[in-house]
Amino acid sequence: MVTATSVPIPTLHLFPVLDRELIALLKSLTPEEWEAPTLARLWTVKDIAAHLLDGNMRTLSMLRDGYAGDPPGEMHTYQDLLAYLNGLNAAWVAATKRLSPQVLIELLELTGKQYTEYLYTLDPFAKAAFSVAWAGESESLNWFHIAREYTEKWHHQQQIRAATGRPGLLSRELFHPFIATFMRGLPHVYRNTVAKNGACVKLTITTDAGGDWYLMRRDEGWQLEEFFDAAPTAHLTLYPDTAWKVFTKGITPEMAREKATISGDAKLAAVALGMIAVMA
Repeated sequence: MVTATSVPIPTLHLFPVLDRELIALLKSLTPEEWEAPTLARLWTVKDIAAHLLDGNMRTLSMLRDGYAGDPPGEMHTYQDLLAYLNGLNAAWVAATKRLSPQVLIELLELTGKQYTEYLYTLDPFAKAAFSVAWAGESESLNWFHIAREYTEKWHHQQQIRAATGRPGLLSRELFHPFIATFMRGLPHVYRNTVAKNGACVKLTITTDAGGDWYLMRRDEGWQLEEFFDAAPTAHLTLYPDTAWKVFTKGITPEMAREKATISGDAKLAAVALGMIAVMA
């Protein structure tokens, strides 16, 4: 049996690529496009750019420089963590309303390079400062933390592109590591789903940028595996544009199901549409 969850997903080399794409994108926007609404609910394009800057600066301050600033109080649940993070995000976006798009671009150029340089100092197989909670982990290795950060940068830039009608980041080079990281959350999503031992959920993301993932029910629970040589119990097929949106709350599971292809046990397959691979 080959399991997939322990195999690292290389993403660190792609951070400079994403940054170059982001800066070129932001420099091309009109004043009206900066204020365009996005799939990130109450956030405009400018708000998302500010949020990306916050990610760079908060990581450099907390992890590189060891400066906690205003640390959270005692947290007991996942919802406590979400409330804390949402509060931080809202406060930052409100404060950066006074910054011009040009200032945001300049700060993103400066901090993006420093952010990536810091990530390169981390031992990929050492314990990360923050776990990947949406995958159900209480402790994570740095490579998974870095891959999670890659998905954050990828999907927020993709939200800007979708809002302004720009081409998406849907090449295999950039999209496949993003969606492969998200798939690591499937066992956690299915943790309370009852199925016979040996049941298999196959999830296919179409185009050459996607792939096939196999979630197996074993004695010890649900496991993500790299290969399955029989007909799956349930098979869910999504286009890349549907997949990234539903897993980041850009569209509802019901909207995604209308665009999906499902065969076999439809109820079992549809559980995957409830996966949320963002901390919000």
